[in-house]
Amino acid sequence: MKLLVGLGNPGRKYQRTRHNLGFLVVDRIAADHGIAITTRMCDALVGRGRVGEQTLVLAKPQRFMNRSGEAVKALIEEFGVTPEDLGIVYDELDLPFGRIRIRARGSAAGHRGMHSILDSIGDAPFYRVRVGIGRPPPDVDPAEFVLEPFTPDETERLDAVIARAAEAALCLIREGGERAMQQFNRLESVVNP
Repeated sequence: MKLLVGLGNPGRKYQRTRHNLGFLVVDRIAADHGIAITTRMCDALVGRGRVGEQTLVLAKPQRFMNRSGEAVKALIEEFGVTPEDLGIVYDELDLPFGRIRIRARGSAAGHRGMHSILDSIGDAPFYRVRVGIGRPPPDVDPAEFVLEPFTPDETERLDAVIARAAEAALCLIREGGERAMQQFNRLESVVNP
């Protein structure tokens, strides 16, 4: 069994904001594989299904980003998965828009959701699927930038970015971290206009 968690903020106000990119990717995987993410448990919306031979649990924590770790820890305990069976999908300011980077370890790099997860479950190796949203202009606070909707240019490219990130997360689930990193950590994985 694998657990794939998309990070975001609950509520309509945040649905199509940069910080909810993790939710959008998990929703795409759910739609493509007929998994309904409707069960409320462990402070998250959860869906369970099969992707090939693998049982996959998809989750979207329903606490705000800076408290995501509490839900992730509860989900790990509920489903009895190890950190090695955990994948987290989230937005990344330090990558250009559309760039994907998969890692097995690392710091939170200022991401409050990841900081919460690391505080809750420690530094055990779990895979992170980081999806680039780019840096804000110099006069915009990063904390505000992540809560803004995508620009018109980004919106035109967003479906392709979400599809590519979903493909990366599924590669991680099906083929493992090494294969996913080889395939998706390349520069040409950026979704261009």
